[in-house]
Amino acid sequence: MRGDDGQPVVADYATALADGLDAALAGWVVRCVTTVMGAWAGVVDVETLAAATEAGERCRHQIGGEIRRMLDEDIDHQRGTPLAVLRRAVSYPTEVLAAAGVPPVERDRFAEHMFPEDRYNLSPATYGDIDPSLADLGLAWGAAKAFEHKKRHRPG
Repeated sequence: MRGDDGQPVVADYATALADGLDAALAGWVVRCVTTVMGAWAGVVDVETLAAATEAGERCRHQIGGEIRRMLDEDIDHQRGTPLAVLRRAVSYPTEVLAAAGVPPVERDRFAEHMFPEDRYNLSPATYGDIDPSLADLGLAWGAAKAFEHKKRHRPG
């Protein structure tokens, strides 16, 4: 779908962002687990890797599905942002790491205050933290949403 000026509309960017997150979330969970456990233990055992893979698929289905539903809503009805939902995704690798006996990492006061459940300092600051390919896509979606909001709600 295109706007009157021939440019993609916010729905196009929303679909692309949801598709990108769907493709990236499971791998992000596995990377989180392998990075943190690898730094702590030097190796990731087969059972933990299998648990991370399963948690990644659950994350993709649950968090990815929630984000897709949010992005499918009209922008005037969206509450919150996909990035805020993504930050809840840290529960998936956290669950695997805790079950494997990996101790929490040291975090600064800001991180402890803002993300108290994120014991392994995994909360994404940007879409690019999930996958570098999502950085520009997240920005494009945000800009398209802001442009559409401004167009709809411009005074006069």
